[in-house]
Amino acid sequence: MPKRLRTLLAALLSIACVSLVVGWQLAGSQPNPAKTEPLFKVAAGPTYWKGNLHTHSLWSDGNDFPEMIADWYKSHGYHFLTLSDHNVLSEGERWIDVNAKTNRDVAVKKYVDRFGSAWVERRMKDAKTEQVRLKPLAEFRSMLEEAGKFLLIPGEEITHRYAKNPVHMNAINLRDVILPADGKSVSETIVVNLRAVREQQKKKGLRTIAFLNHPNFVWGVKAEDMLTEELRFFEIFNGHPIVKNYGDATHVSCEKMWDIVLALRLGKEKLPIVYGMVTDDAHEYHSYGIGKTNPGRGWIMVQTPFLTAESMCKAMDAGDFYGSTGVVLKHVKRSAKELSFAILPEEGVKYKTQFIATMKDTSLASTPKIDKDGKQLDVTRDYHTDLGKVVAESDSLEPSYRLTGKELYVRAKVISTKLHPNPYQKGDVEVAWTQPATP
Repeated sequence: MPKRLRTLLAALLSIACVSLVVGWQLAGSQPNPAKTEPLFKVAAGPTYWKGNLHTHSLWSDGNDFPEMIADWYKSHGYHFLTLSDHNVLSEGERWIDVNAKTNRDVAVKKYVDRFGSAWVERRMKDAKTEQVRLKPLAEFRSMLEEAGKFLLIPGEEITHRYAKNPVHMNAINLRDVILPADGKSVSETIVVNLRAVREQQKKKGLRTIAFLNHPNFVWGVKAEDMLTEELRFFEIFNGHPIVKNYGDATHVSCEKMWDIVLALRLGKEKLPIVYGMVTDDAHEYHSYGIGKTNPGRGWIMVQTPFLTAESMCKAMDAGDFYGSTGVVLKHVKRSAKELSFAILPEEGVKYKTQFIATMKDTSLASTPKIDKDGKQLDVTRDYHTDLGKVVAESDSLEPSYRLTGKELYVRAKVISTKLHPNPYQKGDVEVAWTQPATP
C-alpha cells in the first residue's frame, strides 16, 4: 500500500476514534431520557404554612357554601384549611332549603356569581321551597387545591357533652365520621373520643391529630380535666365571640389554663407537653364585625417542607408550629437550652415579647373556688400565682431566652401595638404564641 494512502487511512482512523470518545463523553453528560424531573422540588429548609383547622359551613351551622369559604381563605393568603362541621364530613348527597325562613338568598346569589349557574345545582322541593345541593369535598376540592399553594384537609368537630358540659374536639385528616362516644366524666369523654380518632388512624394507616376545642365555651372544661395522656393539643384562642377566651372573675382565661395544665402535666403527672392551638371557629361570612363569628381572627403557622396533610400532622405532633392573630415570626427555635425566634416587623408597629414559665420549685397545690355563699364551684381551682409568670421581657426583634434547667417549661408571647382589623374583642391587638420548650 502506498505510503500516502497509509497516512490518509491512519488520519481517518484517528478522527473516528476521537469522534467516538467525544460521543461517549457527550452521551454521558446528557440527561437520561428515562429520568424525569420531580413533580415538586424540596424546599431549601422548612417552610411556614398558614392555615385554619376550625371552620363551619352549611354542612352544619355555618352560613355559606364550602367552596365559598375555601375560596375566601385561599384568596386571603392561607395555605391550608379544614372544614370541621359538627359530627359530619362533607360527603354524600345533601340538599338545603333556600326560602325566606332560611335567609340563604344572599349566600346563593354570591355562590352563583362566583362559580356560575352551571355549577350551582338547584331544584324545587315544592311549589314554594327551592333547594340547592351541597357539594361534597371530593367534588369541589380539585377546583381550589393547588400543589404547594393550597390544601383542603378533611376533618370533623366531634360535638358532644358530659351532663351540661360541652365537650367538643376537632379531628384532622379523617376518612370516616367519628360518632361521639359517652364518658363517665368530662375527662373520660375527652379520652374516649381521642382514642376513637387514634383507632381510625391505625386502621386507615394515616396521620391524624385531634385537639380539644374552646374549654371556656359554656365553661365546659376545667384545667384539671386535661390531665390525660391522650390529650396533646387544645385551643388557647378561638375567634368565636361566645367562647370566653379571656375568662372572668370566676373562670381563668384559656391562656392561663394552658400554664396550669402544663405545670401539672410536667411537674406532677409526668405527662408530655400539651400544645396550644389558635383557630377561627368561623360560622358567619356575609357580615363582619365584633360579635360576629368571622374568619381571619386566628390561625397557625406550621413549619414543614411539604404542603400535605400527612406532613402537616407530623409537624404539629412535634410542636413545629406557632399560633397567631397577626404577628409573623420568621423562624422559631425550641431546644432544651434555648427558646428563640425572629419577628417579621411591620412599619410603625412595636413588639414586646414575654417569656412565660413555671419553675420547678413552684408549689402545685390548689384550693377550690368558693362562691359568696360558701359553696364550692365546679371550675378550675386556684393555684399559686407563679404558675405561668413572666420571667423575662424583650423589645428586640430577635428575642431569646436561655433555659437554666430550673423551669418546668418556658413559652413566649409576642404582643404588638397593632390593632386587629376584625378583633375577637374590642381593643385586641395582634399577638403570637410559641409552643413551650422544656429543659
